Amino acid sequence: MSKLAIVAGALTTVAIAGLAPALAHQTGFDSMHEQRREGNRVCMIDHWHYGSGSAQPNRKAAERSAVENWASFTAFEYGTTWANFALAASKKFNCEESGTGVRCDVEARPCKKR
Repeated sequence: MSKLAIVAGALTTVAIAGLAPALAHQTGFDSMHEQRREGNRVCMIDHWHYGSGSAQPNRKAAERSAVENWASFTAFEYGTTWANFALAASKKFNCEESGTGVRCDVEARPCKKR
């Protein structure tokens, strides 16, 4: 295989990966999970996403780190309309303190505005 073909293949892969959040939303991957209205939102009923943060100096920063991880993965899988943690349902944090700081994990059901 020529160097040009390898570079072209690599660029195509990068371009497709960069479009993954938009494609996930446009291709309807979010419809794979049962949804319902909850107030002014539409939420996935029994599908949870998880996020793990890195060690931070305090709990607030540790929670923010975990939420950023949750939102990043949710946007990758379903698009940015599902990745707003403020809209998520059934939020649960589990945080632990150690010698390196505070580290949190979060879980929540993705939701979007109706």
